[in-house]
Amino acid sequence: MTAPVRHPSLWRNRDFNVFWLGQALSVLGGSISLLALPVLVLDATGSVVQMGLITVVAGVGTIATGLFAGYVVDRTDRRRLMIACDLLRALLMGSVPFVWLVAGPRIWLLYLVTALVTVLKTFFDVAYVTAVPNLVPVEHLTAANGRLTAAFAFGTLCGPAAAGFIAAAVGADWALGVDGATFLVSAVSLRWVAFRREGAGASRPSGPEPGKLREMFTEGFRFLWAHPVLRALTVLLTLLTFVTLGATDLLIFRVREELGRSQATVGFVIALSGLGVVGAAFAAAPLRRTFGFGVCWLGSTALIGGAVAVTGVSRSLPVITAAAAVFMFGLALGAVCSLTLRQEVTPDALLGRVTSAFWTVHGASGPVGAAALTVLAGRHGVPAVSVGAGVFCLLIVGAGLLTPLRGSRIGAAPVQGPAVRGPLGGIRRSSRR
Repeated sequence: MTAPVRHPSLWRNRDFNVFWLGQALSVLGGSISLLALPVLVLDATGSVVQMGLITVVAGVGTIATGLFAGYVVDRTDRRRLMIACDLLRALLMGSVPFVWLVAGPRIWLLYLVTALVTVLKTFFDVAYVTAVPNLVPVEHLTAANGRLTAAFAFGTLCGPAAAGFIAAAVGADWALGVDGATFLVSAVSLRWVAFRREGAGASRPSGPEPGKLREMFTEGFRFLWAHPVLRALTVLLTLLTFVTLGATDLLIFRVREELGRSQATVGFVIALSGLGVVGAAFAAAPLRRTFGFGVCWLGSTALIGGAVAVTGVSRSLPVITAAAAVFMFGLALGAVCSLTLRQEVTPDALLGRVTSAFWTVHGASGPVGAAALTVLAGRHGVPAVSVGAGVFCLLIVGAGLLTPLRGSRIGAAPVQGPAVRGPLGGIRRSSRR
């Protein structure tokens, strides 16, 4: 019997550590934009509906790009694709302060930049998910995703506070310029990372094949729908995304307009909410080992629902901040668990298309939900909308108890061999190890 291969710890994995540090700084810039962009729109228009429309543009761009992003990622050099996306995003984000300086505020530019950056972000994020299994062995996947989530937590903690200070000092447009600079650093760091797949003998084809364009989306969707846990997760997450995508807009509007607090205060609230992501980054692996995937994901959804309701009805800033941290804990815990599950059960050659299909399907409800939540908040106020959203999340948990998620402790065995097409058009695992 062959002895199991023992891999060094993540801390001795040079490629992963360079990747991790570069993305930590990039996430910091993204967290700055998370606050700076809606603040820029709110300062220029004074409208929560306009804030929601920016979110809708981003959501629609993600869905449209997701139809083919996975196909492109699976058939190109993933590292070069990520570098190109970073460089183009740096150029686009850097254009905002330049235009503001020369010609003054131009809201149309924010919509254009948001749309283009969203397209590039979708390509990058799909490639990012496929990169992790190419950097670490399968037994380190949950820990690696936890480390990357911790990097997201670092950005969530520091980015909004930095955005608040930058916006107050020199304007929110320059905060977007800082985000552009972090994309340059990310591109440079990726030059020092080598992607590889341990034990994978199949090479990735390059370029589109005749007759295959129609399968850009359906190939990944078939795999999702054939897996009972992934199928239930996709349906439930589609419902959850309807509520969560616009939650940040509601929080910003609540603190800034309904409670009359400053930009810096909004930044601190969102920054401190990042403590929830820090907690989830460290807790995800042990919680999943102890309770299994189903309990962790459904529990995270229950936390999100309670937090959304409390954030909307409380007038106490400390309570709102604590609820925002619980909200972020739930989002991060659910994200790490679902991401690891997909990486475990999906063949590497198909992972881009499965990820793209997964994000496209459940993300389709996000723009609709963001538009609905912000329009309703403009008419009826944030408290009533937040309570309704919280109840909706709890109904999702109840529905989840009727699906295979209820008894799902772990994912299926990791896929080692290439994917082959089964007789009914689904994707089955090859017997080759």
